[in-house]
Parts: sequence; C-alpha cells; structure tokens
Amino acid sequence: IKLEMPTVNLDGEVTVLATVPEVVKALESCAMTWQKLISTALEEQLEKVPQGNGPLAEVDLWRERDDTFSALTEQTKLPGVQKVLEILQEAKSERVGDLRLVLSDLSKHHMEALDNVKFLSTLERYLKNLTYGTGFNVVLDTIPTLMNALRMVWVISRHYNKDERMAPLMERIAWGISTRVYEAVDLHTLFKEDRAAAKKKIAEAKSTLEQWKTCYFAVRAQIQASGREQHWEFDQTRLFEQTDYMASICHDLYDILQVITEEFYNIFSPEMKAVTANPKRIDDLVRGVNGLTSPMEELTFDPFSLKNAHDWKLIMEEFKEGVSVENVKQIFVQNLKDPPLCKNHPPMAGAIYWSRSLFYRIKHTIIRFQEVEELLTSERGKEVKQIYLQVAKRMKEYEDEKYNQWRDGTEQILPLLLKNTLLTVSSVTEDPVTTNKTAHFVVNFSPILQEIIIETKYMEQLGFPIPKMARYVALQEDRYLRYRSGLKNMLDHYHKLMGTLSEAETELLDEHIQQLWRVFKSGHRRLNWNSLGIGVFIVRCSQAIRKFESLVHQIHNNSEDISNKLQFIESTNLFKFPLAKNGDELPKVKEFFEHVKSERAKDVAHMVRKYTAIPQLLIEVERRVANTNSGKSPKLTSYYAYWENRIYQVLTRLIVKNLQAFNAAVVANVPLFQTEAILSVPDVILQPNASETDKMIVQCVRDCVEVTKHFVRWMHGTCIECPPQHVEEDEVITFTFYSDISQNPLVIEQAVLITQNIHKLLASLSKYLSQWKRYHLLWKLDKGIVVERLAAEKPACITFDEELQFYTKVAQEVTQQPLIKDEQFIRLQLAPLANTVQESARGWVMALGKLLNDSAREELFSLQEEIQVGASVP
Repeated sequence: IKLEMPTVNLDGEVTVLATVPEVVKALESCAMTWQKLISTALEEQLEKVPQGNGPLAEVDLWRERDDTFSALTEQTKLPGVQKVLEILQEAKSERVGDLRLVLSDLSKHHMEALDNVKFLSTLERYLKNLTYGTGFNVVLDTIPTLMNALRMVWVISRHYNKDERMAPLMERIAWGISTRVYEAVDLHTLFKEDRAAAKKKIAEAKSTLEQWKTCYFAVRAQIQASGREQHWEFDQTRLFEQTDYMASICHDLYDILQVITEEFYNIFSPEMKAVTANPKRIDDLVRGVNGLTSPMEELTFDPFSLKNAHDWKLIMEEFKEGVSVENVKQIFVQNLKDPPLCKNHPPMAGAIYWSRSLFYRIKHTIIRFQEVEELLTSERGKEVKQIYLQVAKRMKEYEDEKYNQWRDGTEQILPLLLKNTLLTVSSVTEDPVTTNKTAHFVVNFSPILQEIIIETKYMEQLGFPIPKMARYVALQEDRYLRYRSGLKNMLDHYHKLMGTLSEAETELLDEHIQQLWRVFKSGHRRLNWNSLGIGVFIVRCSQAIRKFESLVHQIHNNSEDISNKLQFIESTNLFKFPLAKNGDELPKVKEFFEHVKSERAKDVAHMVRKYTAIPQLLIEVERRVANTNSGKSPKLTSYYAYWENRIYQVLTRLIVKNLQAFNAAVVANVPLFQTEAILSVPDVILQPNASETDKMIVQCVRDCVEVTKHFVRWMHGTCIECPPQHVEEDEVITFTFYSDISQNPLVIEQAVLITQNIHKLLASLSKYLSQWKRYHLLWKLDKGIVVERLAAEKPACITFDEELQFYTKVAQEVTQQPLIKDEQFIRLQLAPLANTVQESARGWVMALGKLLNDSAREELFSLQEEIQVGASVP
C-alpha cells in the first residue's frame, strides 16, 4: 500500500501555497484518496482472523497487522505528506479533518498492534515448544513458564488485559495442547506398542492435559491473592472441557494398560507356562486377555471427541466387566492373610469390610450379566457364574472365621485389660517411687482395648452379634478417651516440667518430688479402668503438679539471677589497656601497668559485689524449699556445692580467658606501651631495663590470677563465707578460690606461655640493641688518655683528618637509624640512645679538634721563633 503524492509543485511557503486555489483543490483530492486508501487498509486488517486454530496463528495475525500499519504510518510521517496536511490545515479545508480522523485511527490501531506483537513475542518461544516441541516432556516443562508469562502479559499489556483478548488466546493454547495429545495417542496402534513405553506415553499425555488446568488455577489464585491485579474470570468450560475429557480418556487407557500388564501378563508369564501342566490353557488365557482390547483397536469413532462419550463409556464397561470377576478372585486369594485395610479400619472388621467390598464388585458384574440374558446363558457366562459362586462361598467362610476369632479373643482378654492400673512406671528398680528420680510414668491404656472398642462398633455396623461386655465398653468410649486424654495431658505436663530440672535441682527438690509421686501412687498401684475415682485422681495430680511447677519456676528465677551474676563475672575484662595519648604517643611501661591495675581494682569491686549477693539468693531458695533461711540447711548441701562448683568453673574460665587474651595481645603486632633504649656505659640497655619490665609484666599476670583471692570460699555444707582462720599467733588465713585456681593446669599453662613469650620478646629487643655495640669505642676508651697519647706521638695532619672523618661519619650515620622499633606489643624508643651516641661522637670530634688546634699553634709559635732568630743573625 503506497500513498501517491500530488503532482502539483509544493515548493514554497505553506502560507503562500494555502492561498492558491488550484493547489488546495489538488491537495484535497489527494487527501480524499489517502483517506479511502488508509480506511480500506484498516478495514481489511481489522476483519482478518487468525489462519488456524493454534496460538501461533494469533501471533502471526498481529505481526502481519503490525507490518501493514507500520508501513502506512511511516509514509504518513514523510515530509511531503506532512506538508500537504499543513497546507490544508492553513487553508482550513474540510478534508483535512476527515483525513486526520483516519490517521488517528491508524495510529491507535498501529500502537495496539505494536504493543500486542511486543508482548506476544515474549510468549512465542513457549508457544513454539507447545506446538513443535519433541515429546511431552518439553510441553510439560513449557506449560508452567507459559502460564506465568501469560500472567505478566495480563498485568502489563494495555490490550491483552481484557477477557476478549486473553480468553481466545487461552482457548487456542488449550486447542494446541489437545492436538499434541490427539496426534500422539493412536488407539489403533497403542496396544501393539511396548507396554512400558505405551504406559509412559499415556501418563505423560494425561499429565500434560492436567497440568494445563493446574497451572491455570495456580496462577489465577496468585492473581486473586495479590489484590492488585484484575482477576481471571474466563469461561472455564471453553478452556478445560475438552482437555478434561481427554485426560479422563487417558486415565481409562492407562488403567487398561495397567490391568493387562500388571494383573494378567505378570501372572500368565513364560515362567508360569514352563511349570504348569497345561501350557495350552495359559496360551488360551493370554489370547483371551488380548481379546479384551480388540474393541478399542477397531474403534470406528474418535474416542477423544465429547460427542462420542456415550460410545466410549460402553466400551470401558465391556472391558471392566470382562476382567472384574477374575480380577476380584485373584485379589481375594492373594490378600487373604494380609488384607489391605481402609483408613481407621481395625484388623478384623476391616478384613470383613474388605471381603464384602470385593463381593459387591463381582455381584455388580453378575447383576449386569443377568440384565442381558444371552450373556449369562453363554459358555463364558456360565463360567463366570461358577467362579462367582465359588468366590462368594469362600468369602462368606472368611467372614465367619474372622468374626469368631474376634469374639473369642475379646471375651477372653477384655476383663484383663479393664483391670490394668491407670499408670505404669518405666524404671529399673522395683520401687521407683522411693528410689529412682528419673521414673517415667505412662498412661496404661492398652492399644488392644482401643482396638476392641473400634472393632465392636464396626462389627455392629456389619450386623454381627456383639458380646455384652464389649458393647458396654464401646458405649463408654467417650469416658475412657476423656480419661486417657486427661491422664496423658497431666503426665506430659509433669514430664515437661521434670525435663527443665538440672541434676542439682532434682536432688534439691527430692522431697517435693517424693510428695508428688505419692499423689501418683494410687494411679499405678490401685486404680484401674473399672474404678469410679479416675476423674478425681486426675484433678488431684494436676493440682499437685501445678503447685510443684510454681516452686520450680521460683527456683529457676533465682537460678537465672545467679547465672546472670556469674555471667557478669565471667565476662569481665581484667586487662583494660590505656588509650594512646596525643594521637600516637603510647604510655610508658610503668604507667601502662598502673592503669591496668587501677581498672582491674574497680572491676574486681563490682565482681565481688555480684559474688557476695549470691548467698542471699540461695537463702531465698532455702526458704522456699526447706522453710528456713540459715544458709546452712542440710537439705541444700548438694545445691550449695553445685553453685560453689559453678563459681569455681566461672572463675577458672575468667582467668584462663583473660590470660589467653593478654597472651594474644603480647604476640600481636600492635604496640600497647613504649620503653626507651639508653646508654649505660659500657652497655646499651632498656629503660626500664628488661628485668624490671619482665617483673612488671609477670606481676600483672600474677595479679590477674590473684583476683580470685577476693572470692572467699563458703563453709562446708553452707553458702556462708568462711571467716579468717588464725593459724599462728599473728598469721591469719582466708580460704579463697585462689589456692585451687592458681594450681589449675590450664591457668599454669597460660601463665607459663605468657612468661615464655615475654622472655622471647625481651631477648629479641636485647639482640636488636646489641647492634649498637659497634659504636662501643665511643664510650669504652678514655677520651683524655687517648688524646694525651696521641698528642705525645705528634701525628701528622693526615692522621687527624682520618680520625675526624671517622667520628663525623659516625655522628651522621646515627641520624639515619630508625628511632622507633615496634616488636609485638612493645614500642622501643631509640631517640635517647641515638642522641647519646651522636653527642659522644661529636665529643671526640671536639677533643681531636682541640688537640689539632693546640698542636698547630705550637708549630706556629715554634716557626715564628725560628724566623725571628734567623732574622737577627747578621
């Protein structure tokens, strides 16, 4: 489609051309032609429908429409066309309005086509997989992603978010899925294929049809749950009627293959033929089984068509009736000893239910045979009738056998079950109530009793006479279940509560536990399921448990308070280092360890306050458990010991962790304090020296361990601090945790490790300082003696020059040495040493310079005297 341009000359200004009648007339004629041409194109495209039933046809339709409208739109944007419109607009021609209306329609439909092509293109890959993908596995993988893509189109698109657009597209997708199944499943050849492959094909076809519907409703539910998107309210009959029906056909075909493969061919196997006395009979049976599928292989109608549903139903009924009697007989014989039971069915009544359900199945078949007299009088009909009578007789015998077995067993065991005590105790001792603190109580309601109740109800439904006692028990079912539930809830509460107790708490509450067990005693010694006081017993037990629970909660609250205090103690940092002063200036050794000591003293005071508050909490426990507040109750002896041991463990971990942290700081390459290197003739040493530094560090570690001296031990069997003991006249001993913790191998190990690391570090620093000994001549030699001796030798000037250059070079070399040495956690300041060495070198230069000056002056004076003497001689 091409827009022909007018033949008139359009060069010139629009305002001028709009005043020329001949030009305006020619352009109006051209505008009318364009209008008709574009209108016709629009009508033709809008009347077109997809060429085919599949979804790709709809994509092709919109792509063609977009191509056509795009071509027209591009022409309308040409400069010549735009100028024609401008001239007609300027001339106020009536034609320009009509043309612009058509152009507006073109633009609207073009934008719609462009938008639809864009969104349908996102679906095209999935639609091609649906149409041309090899195998059902591709289709199965495609459907979920396609459905999610359709949702995105529904949400984002401006045109496919309406029922009139989306519903037809989905109908085409359903048609495409149906067509894939129709082409793949051919009943004329299906039963001649490998049976495993045929079953796999039918299963995949059915899954494909079902997944189409499943994925649709899953995405529909997501859309509804979002609350922001327009709901899918499409005609589900048009979308799923055909695919649902085809899925039901696939289900029938799979059942046929399953019956033939699993229930007949597996029985009439070559192995059976080899061992049977009549192999010809096996061949006849196999031919009979093959004949079951003949009507399906010779179908004269399309089974996947809804209009043929009645004919297909007749075919399926014919097949089912053919296999039903033999199949039921086989099921009955195979499962006699272990019949499959329905959910909640008891063993005996369930077996009878199963037997009767099989009987009703074959009875239904015989009734259908009787409705068609010629079938029943045929040879096959007589054979089926005989099989039916034999199986029915055997089933009746089976029912009677099961009932008699149940009745006799129930009358014998039921009285014994009702005499069972309410509770049993799982324990290794004969009398757990007095000796075993871990006794576990169980509701002694036998599963057999519950089973008898259920059997009784079902046997009565089946019409069997019920023994008198069994009927009575069944009528009391609600009462028994209510008691059983009450006992179980009560015991669950008790066991859950006992599970919260530690070993120490169990021992602490021993008397209270004994009291609780005395309440339980009648439940496992006297009361049985015939007793009248079961409800009262449950109430008494529940009240006793609640009282015990209140006591446990109070003890747990106190335990939590104690644990919080111990946690505070254990988490204390005993090595709080000072921060650097004035930026990077580190504290000196003594200042560093005085700060650590000061901070530690403050923290220890806090720790001791927490520690001394613990006995009062234990006395509170004593008051609740033993009704005393002495702090030395014999009933709490082990409980005091438990907490004292906890305190010991906490203090041990406190010291070990702090020593570990300090050792880590020692070996880390982060300097914490500084020391100086100085000259102490004849050696270069640290200031303070290595020995003093070592003593301060070792003392700091010792002080850390001696923190435990502030924690006074309790007197044996109490939570009261042990008073100081006078050993001799002036010697007083206080029993603290120090004596034990200081001997703990872990503490000793960490202290020794720190000491070793400190010694290595100080040795390394001393070794580093030894390199300064190369300047030892500066301070080893006596400057006065050396200068005096040199003066006596009257050396030449070159000798002075060499000496002066040597000492000057030493002075310069020292200035180039690093003035800071960081070694693990110590910063070594070398500036004092460097200044001393430099000053010493300069002193030698000054002494030698003075000697050279004095020597030169003497030489000068001697020379002057010689000159004067020579001048005076005539």
